[in-house]
Amino acid sequence: MVKVVIDTNIFISSFLGGIPREIINLWKTEKIKLCLTQEIIEGYLKVLNRLGVKNRQEINKLTQLFAEGFSSIFTTKTPRLKIVEDDPDDNKFIECAVALNCKIIISGDKHLKNIKKYVDIEIMSPREFITLHNKNNDHSLIRVDPKK
Repeated sequence: MVKVVIDTNIFISSFLGGIPREIINLWKTEKIKLCLTQEIIEGYLKVLNRLGVKNRQEINKLTQLFAEGFSSIFTTKTPRLKIVEDDPDDNKFIECAVALNCKIIISGDKHLKNIKKYVDIEIMSPREFITLHNKNNDHSLIRVDPKK
């Protein structure tokens, strides 16, 4: 199972549907493992509350999934990095990926996407991730001989 860090903008956009929702659904169906820190979770919830997301039941469900550690890895120790100069708050996503040996950050944030790669961590758009995931999980390439 692939480990990913999901930027706040993707997490929040998932409430509107589209590819961000597909990504969150991959997490909810345990096809990807979410890498988290307290700071990232607090960021998700802060923005959801600030935007006044009406679906309290969905927010409560997410909070419960985080609390249970559902299909996720959590760390309290991350390195302090200064990689994203234009938006230092975004460093928390790279720090989380480094701490948890995660190779993919999914983001729509231009400051993160401009970096593209940090050491062996790929920073990709939601579409790039879904394309990669679908390609790696394309079982249509397996041919079954009907005579066997």
